[in-house]
Amino acid sequence: MTSRPPIPAQTAVLDVAIVGAGFGGMCMAIKLLEAGNRNFLIVEKGSEVGGTWRDNSYPGAACDVQSHLYSFSFEGKADWSKRYAPWYEIQDYILKTKEKYGLAAFTKFDTEVTGAHFDHETGIWTVNTNTGATVQARHVVLASGPLHVPQVPKIKGMEKFKGKVFHSAQWDHSYDLTGKNVVSIGTGGSAIQYCPEIAPQVKQLYVFQRTPAWVIPRDERTYFGIEKALFEKFPIIRKLHRARLYWSNESRVWPAFRPQNARAVSQLVKLFIRFQVKDKALAEKLTPDYTFGCKRVLISNKYYPMFNRKNVELVTDGIQEVRENSIVTRDGIERPCDCIILGTGFIVDPRIYMKDFPCTGLPGHELNKDWKDGAESYYGMTTTGYPNLFQLVGPNSALGHNSIIFMIEAQVHYIQECMRLMKEKGVDYMDVKASAQRRFNEDVQENIKGTVWATGCVSWYQQEDGKNFTIWPWSTWKYWLETRKVKEGDYLFTKCQKPALKAVAKAKAEA
Repeated sequence: MTSRPPIPAQTAVLDVAIVGAGFGGMCMAIKLLEAGNRNFLIVEKGSEVGGTWRDNSYPGAACDVQSHLYSFSFEGKADWSKRYAPWYEIQDYILKTKEKYGLAAFTKFDTEVTGAHFDHETGIWTVNTNTGATVQARHVVLASGPLHVPQVPKIKGMEKFKGKVFHSAQWDHSYDLTGKNVVSIGTGGSAIQYCPEIAPQVKQLYVFQRTPAWVIPRDERTYFGIEKALFEKFPIIRKLHRARLYWSNESRVWPAFRPQNARAVSQLVKLFIRFQVKDKALAEKLTPDYTFGCKRVLISNKYYPMFNRKNVELVTDGIQEVRENSIVTRDGIERPCDCIILGTGFIVDPRIYMKDFPCTGLPGHELNKDWKDGAESYYGMTTTGYPNLFQLVGPNSALGHNSIIFMIEAQVHYIQECMRLMKEKGVDYMDVKASAQRRFNEDVQENIKGTVWATGCVSWYQQEDGKNFTIWPWSTWKYWLETRKVKEGDYLFTKCQKPALKAVAKAKAEA
């Protein structure tokens, strides 16, 4: 366990301020510690680490990436219970990792970052928080992730409803669903997990579907004791198992590059749906009309069979209004309702969830203005005009087929390379050139053309005008290769005059 010296006073300058204590923020912190850097602070809005896995505790919550792959490569776990671990096992892994590396001593909990501002004269970032305290740092790493702000739809009459309403990411475990008439709105990654779990418990479950999802079988195989023992005694076996999972997942992206191949796969999935759902008309309603992979492909063995239950109804008509004890669809049908569960996902467009987050960089640069036409960065990490501000899982670095932990580790390595390079050059900050960022994003958008992600469906990968700001449109090994080393020619390097002393003096004067 690593102990941390007292957190510097408000006017002291940290080397790194990390926003968020999920997988990304923890990875950044651990790698800083391994490099001998203890002059950093994690600022976390929650009361514990974990991010998504701290917040999402709904029935059936689990990862759709295999456990041995959805974990740090440098912190293996030999005793995962099964191929796809439930949320509480993942959170337990996160908590144990926090304890092992002593990250609590480096974390300010229950503190939300409300803004960030760069001073080009000193090369220092000032990070504002909801407590009124500020943090000053040479580097800022945004590790809040894209899945932390629940999407709550505006539905007519919702304020009149007398029953219970909650989002899947804010599940109320004190509310007993037994014998209740329950409405679940949405059929995304969360809903396909919790709906089958609560269906046997409730009196009636109405599943409101706007667009069906492609759902494929899930490998629920548990790991035998002998396998766990071998993974523990011979780590190389576990690492080979992890490598096999990585490459099998990576092979899944190739149909995405050729829509005709994806359409061939969709024919097999259609047969799977028809086999799982007894009612032919119902099976047709559950079958997407868009290309396989255009939206996130989901995995479940329980979702389709759930619709064979007499107390489960698929509702495909839009919602007209919510009344005190019921919900009415546009066809005029009124259904009794005691509880509404919002399985409506998250706000993933940073222009929306960061709209009240002022972030200013070099003179003339305000992030909300620079991103008004769409969020763009360089390899999802650096943005022109915002020196020494790094993102984890930023624009066009998310995945639909493999482990995001792989991408996070590649990004953390790149950020450390940037910091090392600045130290070697004796400069105070580096800023990605506008031409390099533009060239990178033009390449990204050009490569999205002709893939399944550009076949016409509307997904959370896109902003309102259809631009895909989320997906990395190549293999993950390509991302790894391209982020091993910093392309110095794509950056501008600047040295300030006595930056730290100026920052402290300025802070004292303002105080």
